Amino acid sequence: MSTDFYREGAPALDTKAPTGPIAERWEQRRFSGRLVNPANRRKLRVIVVGTGLAGASAAATLGELGYRVANYCFQDSSRRAHSIAAQGGINAAKNYRNDGDSVHRLFYDTVKGGDFRSRESNVHRLAEVSTEIIDQCVAQGVPFAREYGGLLDNRSFGGAQVSRTFYARGQTGQQLLLGAYQALQRQVAAGTVDLHTRHEMLELIIVEGKARGIVVRDLVTGEISTELADAVVLATGGYGNVYFLSTNAMGCNVTAGWRAHRKGAYFANPCYTQIHPTCIPQSGEHQSKLTLMSESLRNDGRVWVPKKKGDDRHPADIPEDERDYYLERRYPAFGNLVPRDIASRAAKVVCDEGHGVGPGGLGVYLDFAGAIERLGKKAVEAKYGNLFDMYERITGENPYERPMRIYPAVHYTMGGLWVDYDLSSNIPGLFVAGEANFSDHGANRLGASALMQGLSDGYFVLPNTISDYLADGPFDALDETHEDVVAARKDVDDRISFFLNNDGDRTVDSFHRELGKIMWEYCGMERTDEGLRKAIGLIRGLKDEFYRRVKVTGKAEALNQELEKAGRVADFLELGELMCIDALHRTESCGGHFRAESQTEDGEAKRDDDNFSYVAAWEYGEDAPVLHKEALEFEYVKPTQRSYK
Repeated sequence: MSTDFYREGAPALDTKAPTGPIAERWEQRRFSGRLVNPANRRKLRVIVVGTGLAGASAAATLGELGYRVANYCFQDSSRRAHSIAAQGGINAAKNYRNDGDSVHRLFYDTVKGGDFRSRESNVHRLAEVSTEIIDQCVAQGVPFAREYGGLLDNRSFGGAQVSRTFYARGQTGQQLLLGAYQALQRQVAAGTVDLHTRHEMLELIIVEGKARGIVVRDLVTGEISTELADAVVLATGGYGNVYFLSTNAMGCNVTAGWRAHRKGAYFANPCYTQIHPTCIPQSGEHQSKLTLMSESLRNDGRVWVPKKKGDDRHPADIPEDERDYYLERRYPAFGNLVPRDIASRAAKVVCDEGHGVGPGGLGVYLDFAGAIERLGKKAVEAKYGNLFDMYERITGENPYERPMRIYPAVHYTMGGLWVDYDLSSNIPGLFVAGEANFSDHGANRLGASALMQGLSDGYFVLPNTISDYLADGPFDALDETHEDVVAARKDVDDRISFFLNNDGDRTVDSFHRELGKIMWEYCGMERTDEGLRKAIGLIRGLKDEFYRRVKVTGKAEALNQELEKAGRVADFLELGELMCIDALHRTESCGGHFRAESQTEDGEAKRDDDNFSYVAAWEYGEDAPVLHKEALEFEYVKPTQRSYK
């Protein structure tokens, strides 16, 4: 293993994980955890950073319980969190279709879909809570699609052979976020939640080993301030924008998590990146982000490429016997609904072989001709109309008449800050929810499970576990004159001063684009020992150049988006290096992490359970990161070679 890039430390231990029958563990943990009585909750203050599904639901629920909550986001409205972009649906084991679904099957599918690199206890809890989420959201008025008789409708998603995905056309994330936003605003009006928009967290405050607050910058005025509390919750999303081009919103970043990591919080499995197979291909160097087309489209759309290499005929002119429906051919049991990591690699393979379509041959067809013929255009429009409209506005092509062109792109990150069963990081008082933590998806996330995890963590898990920690509070009173608060504030001031006074000649974006190209080339869909070692060297050189040559215009005491981006890209450079080190040390293939040296005879991911059945929890080190391994144990779903054939 590549120990020349890191050191190995003591194992990481989840001391909060319950034992016993898996179906009883969550209830056991809820009962054994300490409670805070309602009168004492009013004395406790909690900071929640982020207002997406995890952040908004956590802030709203903690406020409703009676805690005093300060909620921060960098958007101009909490409604603009990136959760709003999720399209396809949210999983829940309701078995409304009576097609064999159950809590255990959702648990099984999720562990298998994550290629046996997730914790059984966490995943089973997620499957249990999923049924409560739907009831919660219906009560809030979320307009889920319904069948003719009025019952909630379901559709299929990748990695499952049952229909368990609840949806609101192609706007599921938006509708769920509006539900959480309403719950949040109710608590804002009640006075239990103080909401601060257009503020970015730039540092974590730790006092006597406990997380006690954050340093934030007002993005409009530039004012630096501190917020102190008894506990801090990070719900700040994923880090896919380390690749520059991704399906994430432009503002998505890793800074909140990375600042915590530099203060001692473990960062787990950073190399586990999800490449989504259903994105609109890149159209040129001018682009700053990519657009996701919902995985739900794979329910009725068929994926294919021409059998003849370089065939540039109109797709309608290519006969059926000259088309390769490669997912249906390779994976007959699941067909077009194989998990995302498998569908993405399969698309890369056929494009690398010369069968790709569109500019540069980097695309495959997603064809709805059969669905339109079978169901009628009106039925297809009712299911996917807004997605079809979005595709046509971006590409100028009508998907009712010509197949969509799609290609894989960076989408979700399964890695994140390490947390125990209570969602607590290894820093006491620092909790992490949603995509910002690593806990539930293993090496690959099944579609429609991100919304499930975000709402599960925020509405049901965190409010039931944070009390065990807060039962020891309130902690000693703090003010801004405490030496640790002053030191954290000074770190932020020094970073800002450096960026504004550095006499460089390159833009922040130029460094971000260059980093993204390195990451996509060497730590993207396929990784090799040689490529990852090269990437680490390139990133280290780029980081040195960044601090010598970056140019940030404007001033600190005002709106300054270049300054915002500079801090985020500085953190992305350090994260990118750690991602490559993590990918280099894990010489197996699993889920979204595909090492070319570790594949089966037919090109599938080949795991090495004997040597890598663990969570890689990395501790920050000035000279080299320190690896802490958390062993994974499987009692209920025995690891096997994953097959969707």
